[in-house]
Amino acid sequence: MPRAKGGVKTRKSHNKWLELSKGHRGTRNNVYKKAREQAERSLAESYKGRKQRKRDFRRLWIVRINAAVRQHGLSYNTFMGLLKEKNIEVDRKMLSEMAINSPEQFAELVKQVQS
Repeated sequence: MPRAKGGVKTRKSHNKWLELSKGHRGTRNNVYKKAREQAERSLAESYKGRKQRKRDFRRLWIVRINAAVRQHGLSYNTFMGLLKEKNIEVDRKMLSEMAINSPEQFAELVKQVQS
């Protein structure tokens, strides 16, 4: 009986990895072993990047809120503590947007929290 090397399945698998590594330079896009190594690294990095993006945006919102609140004589942590005390549930993204796009409403919110 002849040896079955799985030609169709192997080619399909190779093409899948070669497709994923399109756009890379050198042998990383046309040599199967290098392409697969690169594609696996790329997939891992993109996964990490999606997690990192969430952290980066949260940091950005906190910086914006802190800058806006300091104009009213508070710090970020005291402001957030007062918000929690008053049971005002507004997430950081919305607070950041409010501080940038509608400072009057943000000032009202700060006054409401301070009283």
